[in-house]
Amino acid sequence: MQSRNLHPWNVTPREAIHIQKKLRHKVLTNGRPLQIRTVAGADISWAADGWGYGGVIVFSYPDLKEVERQHFCGKAPFPYVPGLLSFREIPLLLKVFEEVHTEPDVIFVDGQGIAHPRRMGIASHLGLVLNKPTIGCAKSLLIGEYREPRKKRGGFSSLMDGGEKVGAALRTRAESNPIFVSVGHLIGLEESIRLVMDCSDGYRIPKPTREADRFVGQLAQKG
Repeated sequence: MQSRNLHPWNVTPREAIHIQKKLRHKVLTNGRPLQIRTVAGADISWAADGWGYGGVIVFSYPDLKEVERQHFCGKAPFPYVPGLLSFREIPLLLKVFEEVHTEPDVIFVDGQGIAHPRRMGIASHLGLVLNKPTIGCAKSLLIGEYREPRKKRGGFSSLMDGGEKVGAALRTRAESNPIFVSVGHLIGLEESIRLVMDCSDGYRIPKPTREADRFVGQLAQKG
């Protein structure tokens, strides 16, 4: 897969914040892919020695059969700074996507999309760089407030920040804690919620990000 060189990655935290503020206006938070035949999950796990293990798994859609998986390991190119995760993880993920032969129509990212202080979480940033529809699927809340969604599967409520809807708290499994879905790029929230539910197979975390998380966790453990 090809990526776009939108900015340098070897930057300071202050420069990174400036880049986020500049890029946020390029994010498209509506629309839907014309045809979805494949989806992918992308994630990174960090070992204690500072090495990052990035993985991407591509699945057919809607039956969610694995089509391809690729990985890459490398040193962290950027320090851990809250709100700047994309500068630490995307350079490694791009190395993985370079090896992906089956181009996914939608990418699920373990992290935030526009549900971010500067509306530029890792899912939005990755979507811009790859020019692909992306969805942020986070296990925990970064910003915003929400009302507890109904307990049944598929219940959701708006995630609000400063009067702006930035995502949804979505219950993918009855009685389980909600996950936090936010638009990454080139897709709307309603379509994002629908796809997350389509890819949720009885577990709290949708299959693309769950399997990617398991994959990179195993890689990091093996070293």
